[in-house]
Amino acid sequence: MMTTTQIERQTTARRPQTVKVGDGRMAALLLSPTFLVLALVVAYPLLSAFRQSLYRSQSGLDDDGFVVTGDVFVGLGNYVNIFTGTEAGRFYNALWNTTFFTFTTVGLEVIIGVAFAVAMNRAFRGRALLRASILIPWAIPTAVSGLLWRWIFQADGVVNSITGVEVLWTAEGFAAQAAVIVAEVWKTAPFIGLLVLAGMQIIPGEIYEAAKLDGANAWRQFIGITLPLVRPALLVAVLFRMLDALRMFDLPFVLIGPRKSSVETLSILAWDESNQLNYGTASAFSIILLIYVAVIAYAFIKILGADIVEAKARRATPKKKATR
Repeated sequence: MMTTTQIERQTTARRPQTVKVGDGRMAALLLSPTFLVLALVVAYPLLSAFRQSLYRSQSGLDDDGFVVTGDVFVGLGNYVNIFTGTEAGRFYNALWNTTFFTFTTVGLEVIIGVAFAVAMNRAFRGRALLRASILIPWAIPTAVSGLLWRWIFQADGVVNSITGVEVLWTAEGFAAQAAVIVAEVWKTAPFIGLLVLAGMQIIPGEIYEAAKLDGANAWRQFIGITLPLVRPALLVAVLFRMLDALRMFDLPFVLIGPRKSSVETLSILAWDESNQLNYGTASAFSIILLIYVAVIAYAFIKILGADIVEAKARRATPKKKATR
């Protein structure tokens, strides 16, 4: 028989904790520096770019014959001109190149990165050296990597010397696209491999031992155990890589060069417009790229990440104990 004091203690322990009045103010005060930094480095540039995209730089002569330059408000005229104007073909080509590079490179990186993770997860002599060597491409700056691969793919470079063919890899056409894909995959596949390896490290070894006792070979263990358990880490890695690849600029710019239609991306197109002092059109390209990246990220999370979010919600929901 419990006493009244014990019943009150249990009732107090089960009672949900209420938020004090000052807790919200303290949380807002502690988070205010972060919000201020985000407002300065994210919100203000974004709003400024959107405002700039509504203007167009024009020049002309006044009544006295002097040259007058300035920005003229055109509303959505820059966006309309991008989709239907004289440069619409260049925009759609850059949009296709951006999408093609993104899905091609990320797909190859997933295959190679998972293979790297499986190799690095095995216990063998020299595993630490292998992990360190795989990190080297990821540690090299992208501009340096572009110059390195430009030397490899030049007309008298290593690739043509080994294959015995004469291909202008750094000119135009599919050869230039293949050069960019190879250089991008070589540099960023270790990123996916390391994140997948981190997910594989937390898988208990008893699961594999039980699968071996059931007669599962290495392939069945990989399909039935490894991939499902590393799926959250793999999806995060793929999402990060997709967001990064959609903003690809420096590698094709350094490796192939600007104003090359076969490798021109939306970021390069925005840079080229700003380099010609067309800041309104460049800002419009940047806003379109931002919306495109947001749509791809939302679709990726909605389609492939929904089950993970639901699983986390189910694990976070406490189970009700059955009562008689």
